[in-house]
Amino acid sequence: MPGMNLTREEARIRAELIHVHSYDVELDLTGSDTVFSSRTTVRFSASAGSATFIDAVTSAVRSVNLNGTELDPAAVSDGVRIALEDLAEENTLVIDAEALYMNTGEGLHRFVDPVDDEVYLYSQFEVPDSRRMFAVFEQPDLKATFAFTITAPEHWDVISNAPTPEPVPAHQGAKRWAFAPTARISSYITALVAGPYKSVRSELTSSDGRTIPLGVFARASLMEHLDAENIFTLTRQGFEFFEEQFGTPYPFEKYDQLFVPEFNAGAMENAGAVTFLESYVFRSRPTDAMVERRAITILHELAHMWFGDLVTMRWWNDLWLNESFAEFMSTLAAAQNTEFTSSWTTFNILEKNWAYRQDQLPSTHPIVAEINDLEDVLVNFDGITYAKGASVLRQLVAWVGQEQFMAGVREYFAKHAWKNTELPDLMRELEAASGRDLGQWSRLWLETAGVNTLRAHIDTDGAGTITAFDIAQTAVAEHPVIRPHRLAVGFYDLDESGALVRVHREELDVAGPSTPVPALVGRKRPALVLVNDDDLAYTKIRLDPASLATATEHLKDFTDSLPRTLVWSAAWDAVRDAETGARSYIELVLKNIGHESDSTVIMVLLRQLNTALDFYVAREHAPAARLAAAEKLWELAREADAGSDAQLQFTGAFANLAHTESQLDAVADLLEGRGTLEGLAVDADLRWDLVVSLAAGGRADVPAIEAELARDATSTGQLAAHTARAAIPTPGAKRAAWDAVIAGKLSNLEQRAAIAGFNRVHDASLISPYTGEYFDAARVVWESKSYEIAQQIVTGFYPAAQTSQATLASTDAFLAELGGDSPALHRLVIESRESVVRALAAQSADAHGAGA
Repeated sequence: MPGMNLTREEARIRAELIHVHSYDVELDLTGSDTVFSSRTTVRFSASAGSATFIDAVTSAVRSVNLNGTELDPAAVSDGVRIALEDLAEENTLVIDAEALYMNTGEGLHRFVDPVDDEVYLYSQFEVPDSRRMFAVFEQPDLKATFAFTITAPEHWDVISNAPTPEPVPAHQGAKRWAFAPTARISSYITALVAGPYKSVRSELTSSDGRTIPLGVFARASLMEHLDAENIFTLTRQGFEFFEEQFGTPYPFEKYDQLFVPEFNAGAMENAGAVTFLESYVFRSRPTDAMVERRAITILHELAHMWFGDLVTMRWWNDLWLNESFAEFMSTLAAAQNTEFTSSWTTFNILEKNWAYRQDQLPSTHPIVAEINDLEDVLVNFDGITYAKGASVLRQLVAWVGQEQFMAGVREYFAKHAWKNTELPDLMRELEAASGRDLGQWSRLWLETAGVNTLRAHIDTDGAGTITAFDIAQTAVAEHPVIRPHRLAVGFYDLDESGALVRVHREELDVAGPSTPVPALVGRKRPALVLVNDDDLAYTKIRLDPASLATATEHLKDFTDSLPRTLVWSAAWDAVRDAETGARSYIELVLKNIGHESDSTVIMVLLRQLNTALDFYVAREHAPAARLAAAEKLWELAREADAGSDAQLQFTGAFANLAHTESQLDAVADLLEGRGTLEGLAVDADLRWDLVVSLAAGGRADVPAIEAELARDATSTGQLAAHTARAAIPTPGAKRAAWDAVIAGKLSNLEQRAAIAGFNRVHDASLISPYTGEYFDAARVVWESKSYEIAQQIVTGFYPAAQTSQATLASTDAFLAELGGDSPALHRLVIESRESVVRALAAQSADAHGAGA
């Protein structure tokens, strides 16, 4: 990706030289299916006589006019930047160019719906891609107003940040939409969504009495599946919660939520025009976990309207705060003002597990990371940025108090609305509101990397009374930082009904290698002691031997989901750290998951089960373990309540592991209706899960896949077909998938689907010949493709399934040859390498019966 980078120093210098007033952007979307016309008029002040550049990723620049003087495009433009010299104090710059439609989910993405052949467009600009649609000073601290004028086919709907105006006739078959200027915002949260989208409309009243129009949009072929009222309900609950907590009315004129095709992420916080991936339009029965994830995402993006859009980071080193704040607030809003009252359970099993995993990679970094350029930003969209940051914010709230935290946030919004800020701006308000000096806290939590481990040391007398209680804190050698924690210790005992219930809770500050807890001395030792009860702290925990025995025997007997999930997480940590054998963990999961009531916990446990089977079980025991796990999952699916969420999840998990003739027969019977599970609807998405299972098992060939695609000739069906074809266990199918991806023949989601199918193997030796090809291709891929596409290939095709010292040696040779070039590529590969290192350690522990 040469020439596309921007350094922090370049951005700093440019921000000192210029102040941007406004953009007028005119786009014509009625011509080619590969390029569109983009004309930008930008007005800005500057230091007289200075020179700078404007960002513009173009296929051609037709003209550049600076203050009435025509500049030679060939002399000033290189296709990425346009040089500007001898600036006046006040400047008007007009750039007329052609820009490329994208099929990577970056810039202005173009998609053709296979159902009706209609074209749908949407923009995705975070981090550096508004420059792919119009000429712009692409950095968050150069805010301006944006006025978009769009010429498009007359039957389209056109949506942007400002309310959609009435269009006027343009040329034949086209209309023109002239949007009013936005408030002063950063370019990365501007938006354009255009096409024959359909919508459902509603409205709400904001805290300052304004009527805020609401819209929910999707492609015409998906509208019958769109549950708009549920989305509106969550939106109203979010507005109510955030306006009260933030003390600031919603800052924009309207709020549209648009479900768009081939979206790379979960959603994007464009001001007043949030885009979401289409998987959140449920055309088949979703799991409860997916419904909750959509709710959290809706609330996350709504929180960004204040934190991120109204007040924006100065540079991308505060990206973590932007995302972490929205992640924390969305979970808090869900727990306190929606039906999703157990969202902190979900936060632990999903977000914190992601954070712990990321924080133990060799590439881990402080939450406040050094972001020197755009490549640093892109690669730092990770579990530290989102999940660890949000976890540490939750710890900060426990440290200062929730009311004090929110009081500081309200003052922050009041002082910095429509401006750019840095972390110290927020910390000053939190210190003032709480009366606590956060300097030391901030240094230990935000400026260092790594995760601590806490465990209780308990002494008792002959009567079972506690005589000493200490909490020990350890850190790994690579990150030997001992941190302060505000946390709770929970005591759990079995009641008369056999339920495991909390009988005492002690909240305290923990600091140093060992913290005595005198308040617990003299109490009767309970059956189970849970350090970090309520999950306030960001830390791994280990249970003492007696508590571990209770948890293993009575895991299903917890009455509350959060303490049970904390135990699940501790057990998984121990497997990943090679302290417990993977087969012991698999046994724990399969004995207890049938009693689990939380859908997201079931989802994550099933993912972890697959990881343990694929990577952590000793290789000599793996075939038997996979066979037994598949059989048990099929048993659980048959025993689950008819029509339950668990039944649906266990069926999908069984199909994923099915590989023997009898197991594949069961899958085929479900698909073809010969065998049924009471209450289980074999709908379109489940049918594809079954088809992919049969393809991976060698029981569904290309004609069978094409027949299913004819039955479901939608974009979702096309993606599933890519996965199924690539999953066929033949050298030819794997070669076809590999070549299509490497050659760039697929869109972003098609590529992702093909990579998933390529890796869907019951015998990893089938794809072992591609190890050498991967290392031959990785650097070329990185240098020739966009970041999103290259990142998918580099991580998705890494030979993690070849868990061997030979894979490590090949990786090391590649990294040595790469040297100091491309730090972002180096990081992605070294993270993938770590998965093999961890797998080898876990396999050794399992072979020797660790923890058994």
